[in-house]
Order: sequence, then C-alpha cells, then structure tokens
Amino acid sequence: MKTAVLFAGQGSQFIGMGKDLYDAFPLAKEIFDTTNDILGIDIKKICFEGPEEELTKTENTQPAILMMSYICYKLLEQEGIKADVFGGFSLGEYSALTAAGYISYADGVKLVRDRGLIMENAVKGMSGAMAAILGLEDNQVEEVCAKAGGIVVPANYNCPGQLVISGELSAVEKACELAKEAGAKRALMLKVSGPFHSPLLKDAGVELAKTLDQVTFNKSNSKVLSNVTALIHNPEMIKNLLVEQMYSPVKWRKSMENLLSEGYDTFIEVGPGATLTGFMKKINKEVKSVSIGSVETFNNAISSLKS
Repeated sequence: MKTAVLFAGQGSQFIGMGKDLYDAFPLAKEIFDTTNDILGIDIKKICFEGPEEELTKTENTQPAILMMSYICYKLLEQEGIKADVFGGFSLGEYSALTAAGYISYADGVKLVRDRGLIMENAVKGMSGAMAAILGLEDNQVEEVCAKAGGIVVPANYNCPGQLVISGELSAVEKACELAKEAGAKRALMLKVSGPFHSPLLKDAGVELAKTLDQVTFNKSNSKVLSNVTALIHNPEMIKNLLVEQMYSPVKWRKSMENLLSEGYDTFIEVGPGATLTGFMKKINKEVKSVSIGSVETFNNAISSLKS
C-alpha cells in the first residue's frame, strides 16, 4: 500500500464541523482547545456554532480547516496509518506541510490566519471573480481564457472536465460565454471574494513573503507535493513556491496523475468535505479513495483501510 494523505482546501467548511470528533476523541479536544489559546480567538465556537459569516471569513476559515485536517491526520497516525506522501489543495498545502513536520502546528495555524487576512485585504475593492468550467478539455479552457481579453487564467486544474478560471470580472464573464460557445456543459460563477490563484494576487504574494520570512521551517524527510510544480517539494524552495502559489494555478490533476504513475494506490482525504475524493474518482476510480472528516467517516475509513 502506497498511501497519499490529501488535505482539504477552502470552501469545504461547515457549521458544526469537528464537534463529533471533539466529543469522541481526547486528541481532538486537546487540539481544539490548544488552537483557541494559540490564536486568541474562540475558533471552537466559530466551528461549532458559527455564525456562518464568521466561519466564512477567510482569516477564520483557513485556520479552522487546517486544524480539522490536522486532527484527522493525527487520528490516523494513532491507528498506525501514516502518509508516504502529503498533498493539499491550495490552503491544504499548508496543512500538509504542518502535518509533515516542516512547520510547527502553532506556526501553521497562525500562518494561515495571516494568509487569510492578506488575501482579504488584497481583494478589497477589486473587481475580480472565479468560475468553474465543466465539460471541456483543459486546453480548450486555456484557449478560451486567451481569447477573452483582459486578465483571466486557469486557476485550479481539478480533474478531467473540471477547471476553475480566475481574473477580472469582465474577463471571467466573457470567458464563460466563450466556454459555453465551445461546448461547455456549465460555466458557473463561484461565490468567492476575489480572483485567487491569478496574477491579480501578485501583490498579496509580496506581503505573504514577508510573513513567511518570520516562520521557522523545520527539517523533515517527509514528501509534500507543491501545487505550483505538481512535484515533491525541494525543502529549500518551499517558501518561494508558497509565495508563487498565491498567484499561480493549482495543478491538482497533474499532481495526482504523477502519484498514480509512481504506484500510489491509496488516497485518504482529511478535513471537512470530500471534494478531493470526488476529484480522484474522476481521475482514477480504480484506486482506493476515502475521506475522513467526522467520527462516522473516520470509522468507515479505518475499517476499509485495514481490511
């Protein structure tokens, strides 16, 4: 069994997330309570009770999802299941680096809270948007973006037939029209606060670099995938690539295809939701792919992985 553990991205959060884990596992309770102390906010209350507008603030969402994902991975470790490689989608790359030991847990949750604030500040007053294009090949979407005019680029290469674009609102809308003309099944504007993973976030990358310079990166022998390259991180390049990640596309499909070509056959998604598991079913439905984000899914996954 060659096991990849995959960490959820932003957008998978929901009110009540982690409550059953908190009640069932002392480890989960300890990490929730510690995170409250580290951040100086009641992240537990925000996760369990909301309100929705508090949880969906990027500076709250990011540490909340990292915390949830980290708890789920630590519960896996308690069962003797460890990652041969770590991967994470956008925000999830930080969760992966934290679980892999490159960043301490305290630094990890503080870092993604700062990242969230940087992203929100960067897009204030900006007329940007993102849209999901369904039913076209990647190269067709790339052509559509090139023809749309203005700034619009592929932002998330998710899985076959699903690519997210990002950029100036007018350019994204034009690209959606062109995608439909090219035969897209759907071109759906997303409910996001800005044009993430596009060149419009380059200034945010500069700000993030300053924050990353204050973080100590530890030595680790663990393998972690880079969203920017779709390859295993060179530890000396992690900071630079995290800055690039802010304004570069997430090469998720290529990352997973690279792991499949290397013989990985077990993919475990940790954190709220099951988005990455859904992507894997479209990339390769033959491999074992499970998600863990609750007591029920944890128990089901452990039973499946140990059978």
